Order: sequence, then C-alpha cells, then structure tokens
Amino acid sequence: QVQLVESGGGLVQPGGSLGLSCAVSGTFFEIKTMGWYRQTPGKQRELVATVTEDDIKNYADFVKGRFTISRDNAKMTVSLQMNILNPDDTALYYCNAEGYGLGYEYFVSWGQGTQVTVSP
Repeated sequence: QVQLVESGGGLVQPGGSLGLSCAVSGTFFEIKTMGWYRQTPGKQRELVATVTEDDIKNYADFVKGRFTISRDNAKMTVSLQMNILNPDDTALYYCNAEGYGLGYEYFVSWGQGTQVTVSP
C-alpha cells in the first residue's frame, strides 16, 4: 500500500506565496508520476501540475508562470511552490501518485487534501 501525507497550505493574502509538500511512504515497485490537483465545492477535481520520474513537468494553463512543481526521487517527495496567488486559487489541494506495486499492479493514490485559502 502507498500512503501520501501532505503538509503546507493555509491562509495567504492575494499576491502572496505558499508551499505545499507531500511525502510518499509504503511499499511499491516504482512511482511514475506525482502531482497536485485541486477541488472546490461543487466542482470536479482538476489538475494543477504533475512531474514524471524523468522530471518531465506538466502545468495547467491557469498556473503557468506562477506555480513550480518539484520532485525528489531519493526522498520520494513532491512539492508545489505557489506564487502570485489569487482568490481563484482557493481550493482543497490533493497530492497524487501513480505507479506500480510490487506485483506490478498499477495504482493511483491520493492524499487527504490540504486547504489553501487566498483572501485579504
């Protein structure tokens, strides 16, 4: 089983910065992709950014130039640095990891979510 534990998040003023971090633990063969998604009440969960094991990064258009995702394969962590935040970034942010278990079965795991609120 794979567990994801998020840290960071909180309240920040518009224009401010915030960092999120997620640690992966458990037993697995490999983690292919790690990333961050977000969700607001009444809306579907949406992709924010992902990074592969080869450090190929993908960003949603609405965060390009403002957010930076990074991954540490040795520590098996993924971080999201968020700059120039605005109220539309207010959401519950989820960490995600996809890969293969010891039996080479594909898995998708989610963290419990961490709240980010952007408000004056």
